[in-house]
Amino acid sequence: MNWQARQVLVTGAGGFIGSHLAERLVREGAKVRALVRYNALGSWGWLDHSPLAGQMEVLAGDISDPACPRRAARGCQMVFHLAALIAIPYSYLAPASYVRANVEGTLNLLEAAREHGVERLVHTSTSEVYGTARRVPIAEDHPLCGQSPYAASKIAADKMAEAFHLSFGLPVVTVRPFNTFGPRQSARAVIPTIISQCLAGAPLKLGNLHPTRDLNYVANTVDGFLAAAAAPAALGRTINLGSGREISIGDLARLICRLTGRPEEIQTEETRLRPAGSEVERLLADNTLAGQLLDWRPAVDLEQGLQETIAWLGQHLERYRPGVYAL
Repeated sequence: MNWQARQVLVTGAGGFIGSHLAERLVREGAKVRALVRYNALGSWGWLDHSPLAGQMEVLAGDISDPACPRRAARGCQMVFHLAALIAIPYSYLAPASYVRANVEGTLNLLEAAREHGVERLVHTSTSEVYGTARRVPIAEDHPLCGQSPYAASKIAADKMAEAFHLSFGLPVVTVRPFNTFGPRQSARAVIPTIISQCLAGAPLKLGNLHPTRDLNYVANTVDGFLAAAAAPAALGRTINLGSGREISIGDLARLICRLTGRPEEIQTEETRLRPAGSEVERLLADNTLAGQLLDWRPAVDLEQGLQETIAWLGQHLERYRPGVYAL
């Protein structure tokens, strides 16, 4: 797709993936409207530190208020919907917040996109909606299982997007990233947790070491978003964006220890353990459909992505609190 001068909305543009996507769209020549969550400090999240933020129209608001997405989507040809509450542990404490942000917020944006006649809306799902794998690799027809309030809210949001496509003909594509990692990811995720502790020289304090994850570098995920927006065959489909490779949390920690030159001192900390029935034990993507419909394959492998992330975190360690468990 030629992005030159196309008006594009990115919700959740101040977040980890959203900020990378918004910057990429600016580089591609799009006119980017970046929706960030309003806060009293006036922070734009990671866009506060972006050299490209001055080339975006930044709006602050809250998608759980219907007036906000209605205003943000006006005049936009393309919408990338990434705004969400995402931390799984916090969803145990505040499940209603996840319904408001992830379900009602998505509904509000879908209504706005329908009202304004957008050409395509790319909706963001998550591999957490699959729950523990019943079969691997996990294809898009795998059963859905809400093993946390977060996962349940995202299943509901995905189904709302599907309903708007089937009921009203809204041009929606749902992309389902597996475990995206890279620069700017918050300490609530396992890779920044491991790297920051390694760089601080402390023994690693982690939760369950046995679950496996399919880890995908953020630049790969952004490539997938752009491909999903452009591919005619993607319309109305749900498409996995995963690497097709799995690694256990324990093996991941040992790999990062080797890459950072730290001893493999790993401790299990009780407060970091999830409720037994809520822990997703295994995730491994089948990315065949993404290859067929989007001509997408991950360009950056796990080791290269980890090296990029370690280098970035080494320059920004002051933004992290390695000894604190972040919900």
